[in-house]
Amino acid sequence: MECQNYNITRDVERENLNLNPLQRGGILPKEAREALYDFGDGYSVCDYCAGRLDEIAKPSIGGFLEDLAKFLNVDDVRTTHGAREGKFAVMHGICNPGDVIVVDGNAHYTTHLAAERAGLEIIEVPSSDYPEFRTDMEIYQKALENAIDEYGEIKLAVLTHVDGNYGNLSDANEFGKICSKLGVPSLLNCAYSMGRLPIDSNGWNIDFVVGSGHKSMAASGPIGVLGMKHEWADTMLKRSPRHVKKEIEMLGCTSRGAPIATLMASLPHVIERVNKWDEEVKLSREFVANLEEIDGITQIGIKPTNHDLVRFDTPILHEISKIHPRKGFFLYEELKTRKIVGIKRGQTEWFKCSTYGMSKSQRNYITDSFKEIVGKFIK
Repeated sequence: MECQNYNITRDVERENLNLNPLQRGGILPKEAREALYDFGDGYSVCDYCAGRLDEIAKPSIGGFLEDLAKFLNVDDVRTTHGAREGKFAVMHGICNPGDVIVVDGNAHYTTHLAAERAGLEIIEVPSSDYPEFRTDMEIYQKALENAIDEYGEIKLAVLTHVDGNYGNLSDANEFGKICSKLGVPSLLNCAYSMGRLPIDSNGWNIDFVVGSGHKSMAASGPIGVLGMKHEWADTMLKRSPRHVKKEIEMLGCTSRGAPIATLMASLPHVIERVNKWDEEVKLSREFVANLEEIDGITQIGIKPTNHDLVRFDTPILHEISKIHPRKGFFLYEELKTRKIVGIKRGQTEWFKCSTYGMSKSQRNYITDSFKEIVGKFIK
C-alpha cells in the first residue's frame, strides 16, 4: 500500500507572528524542545515505571507533581489528557447521572460536553449583555441559591476563570467564597490562566482546578492539569480493587511521553513568566489602545482588559470586504504578506487574538500593519 503525501510540515512560529490565542501560551521554550526530542517515543517516560505514573523517579514525575502542587497551591495534583478530561473526571467522580450542576454563561463548550457525558443537568448563569459579557458574581450567587432552593442539592459549581471568547477574567476568590458559604463544591476552569497568571487555588478556597498544558503552560500536549483539595483525594484518586496501583478516575495512567516531558521541562520557564504577568497585561492594554485608534475597530469584553486574549468588533474591515475582489479573505491575505497569521480566513466582522509573549516592537508592528491595511482601502 502506498500512502499519500500528508505534508507534515509547519513553519508558522518560525516564519510569522502568530495571533492565535489557542497557541500563544503553548509555545515551547528551548528546554522543552530538547525534551520533546528525547521523549518523543510513545511510552518513553515509562522506562522505570513500577505501576504508578506519579511515582516514577526517572524522570522525576513525582518530584514534578510536588512542585506543580506548590505552584498552584493545591493539596493533590495529577496530569490529565487536557482540561476537558480533568473536568469530566471531577464530574464523573463526585456526581451521579441526573445530578444538577451550575456553570457560568461563558463556559467553554467542553464544560457542557463533560457534563453531558457524565449524564448531568446544567443550569447556566447568564453573562451580561454586549459589550462586556461579564460574569457577575452576585448574579452567579443568586442563580446558585435559586438552584439549591429548587433542586435541594447542587453537586458542583463551575466557573471559567478566563473565557476563550472575550478574555474576561472572573473573580475566582469571590467564587470560592460563594461556593464555600453555600456548601457547593467548586471547580475553576483555568485553561487560559494556569501558566499565564498566578493561581492560588487553596487561597481562593477552590475545591478543584483544571488547566491546559498545551494551551497555557508551554507543553506540546495534549496534556492537562487537575488539582484538588486533599479532602477529595479519597474519591478522585481511589484505586482499583483489581489493579491496586491504578487510580480509577485517571484510568490508571494519564499522559505518557512527550506531553508530560515537555510540561516538566517548561515548568521553570512557566513559573518565571507568571511572575511577569502584570507587565504582560500592561502590554496587552497598550496593544488594544493602539488598535482602537483605527476608527471602526473596538475591543469588546471587560475594559480595560485583564488578559492577553482580546476580541475586537471590526465593522471597518467588514466594509472593506464588501468592495474587495477577495471578499472576506482580503484580511488574512494582507496580514500573511506581512508575516502575520492566526486570524481565520474569511473573518472580517470580528476577530479575537493574543500577543502573549511578543515584544513591544512586535506588537507595534502588528498594529501598524492593521493601520496600513485600513489606510490602503479607506481614503
